[in-house]
Amino acid sequence: MLAHRFIYQMMVGPIPEGHQIDHLCRNRGCVNPLHLEAVTQRENLLRGESPMAQGARKTHCMRGHPLSGSNLVVYGSHRSCHVCRTATNRGRYRRN
Repeated sequence: MLAHRFIYQMMVGPIPEGHQIDHLCRNRGCVNPLHLEAVTQRENLLRGESPMAQGARKTHCMRGHPLSGSNLVVYGSHRSCHVCRTATNRGRYRRN
């Protein structure tokens, strides 16, 4: 058993089914129970600094349009801005 999981179970309690231990301090070697929290895998990944997590935290596109409501286009696991996507498609149509 990993040290941080052992300490969490000894000091805080059992880890709920389907949860992982997240290091709130971002130091994976830390075993301070005050720095540990049981979260779902999704929450743990989104709190990180991976490209997926950074993209999921974005609220606006590169040009400043909001990524919400009718302006949000989702395909697969990718989100994009409807206004920018339409402008790109129009430019591509004109060039062809």
